[in-house]
Amino acid sequence: MFRATRHIAVAAACSGALLLAACGGDSTVDDDVDGGAGGTEPTKLSAGYVSAIDQIGLPAGVEAGYFDEQNLNVKLKEPYPTGVDALNALQAGEVDVVQVGTPAIAAAQQGIDLVLVGNYTGSSSQLSIDETMAVVAGGDSGVDGKDLTTLRGKRIGVSEGSINHLYLLGLLEEAGLKAGDIEIVNTEPPDMAVALETGGIDAGIVWDPWPITMTEQVDGAEEVLRGGGYIPFIGYLVTTRAYAEKNPEVIEGFLTARAQTDQWMRENPDDAADSATRWLPGTEKKVAQEAMKHNVKQLDGRFSACNYLALDTLAGLLAEQGNVEKGFDVNKYFQPEPILKVMKDNPDLFADLPPVPDAAAIDGGYTFDRDTAAEACPS
Repeated sequence: MFRATRHIAVAAACSGALLLAACGGDSTVDDDVDGGAGGTEPTKLSAGYVSAIDQIGLPAGVEAGYFDEQNLNVKLKEPYPTGVDALNALQAGEVDVVQVGTPAIAAAQQGIDLVLVGNYTGSSSQLSIDETMAVVAGGDSGVDGKDLTTLRGKRIGVSEGSINHLYLLGLLEEAGLKAGDIEIVNTEPPDMAVALETGGIDAGIVWDPWPITMTEQVDGAEEVLRGGGYIPFIGYLVTTRAYAEKNPEVIEGFLTARAQTDQWMRENPDDAADSATRWLPGTEKKVAQEAMKHNVKQLDGRFSACNYLALDTLAGLLAEQGNVEKGFDVNKYFQPEPILKVMKDNPDLFADLPPVPDAAAIDGGYTFDRDTAAEACPS
């Protein structure tokens, strides 16, 4: 009852002209709420997220009151433009936890002493999942999602070094093509529609909600391919090693709240889409609703050997392209104990997800071995 009442109140407060003031960054939803665990003073925690549909679980959880139930007073920073910006804030001590995907690899190699304590997107039951990724082609481009060889000779917009770049590499491998068979045009997601409309690119590859907005904004543009299981998709809850070691109970409470939020989003995608419109300025409701249909398929906060394998796979792909150094050791960065405890203590929060394959299940002393993990995790 407390959660539902709170959600409705916040939705009203975040409407219209008050949206940016009430739901922008650097804010909690309700700072004067009493502690949710025995009346003790809530523990303060600062968190950051990137302005993207698949990151909405963090602000949605704050809005719905799940962190309060764990006696955490979570303060959100202004949404960061990129994962790199979020990691810079983590390194600078501006936030305690951030949500980041592939940029975590380079950041770790550059010396940020980070640890991965959970997922905000991905899968612990299989290796490849990419439902939030799509190819949008111009009407006269000749790109056909059912025949990936039609990518040959085309100008393809991606963000070099990001997950959409890796998705393109997965498509090329499937088609038997090489990177040299196409022209990669480094294009940030907000610029994709303009690039497609002006002929700067023949097709753009990007994550939600951009494929949806591109098809709406560019005459003749069409989403010719979505997902398909060409690559693993990764997105982690990241903190510093020092913070995790000093605050194990806080991390456990944080992960419990995130698991509660993810389950609520899976069960209520339209309500989650409504939340996205309040926390991601400029996001239209119908766009958010369409994007959320895909996003909820990747809401799996658990850890298994499949998550280690996914990170190892993408780190290898990035190294082949020269975007990161070779030899990234995933064992150094996963800290599975907190989420494993949440999984053990709260199995109901994950009961609606596909089961983790027995051979892929891990414990706190797990050491990644690629060959063994590859056998354990279906692709």
